[in-house]
Amino acid sequence: MPKKQKNKKQFKKNVTYKKIKARIGGIDYKNPSSLTKFLSSRFKILSRQKTGVSAKVQRKATIEIKKARFLGLLPFTERHQI
Repeated sequence: MPKKQKNKKQFKKNVTYKKIKARIGGIDYKNPSSLTKFLSSRFKILSRQKTGVSAKVQRKATIEIKKARFLGLLPFTERHQI
């Protein structure tokens, strides 16, 4: 008797930032154009499933985005365009 396979829900990864270029040293708050690849059109931080990077890179990107927002290099929301 054949075994039943479970249907697992799979996330569709929208890779917006290549893993090779997203090394820890390549992400910096002084370069907002590289950080915008981790943000949605409403300037929300995208999840790991959508960016396709490792957890370590995602944590580093989140910290750097928050630094850039605090310094005024990135907007907090779409209403706060710079």
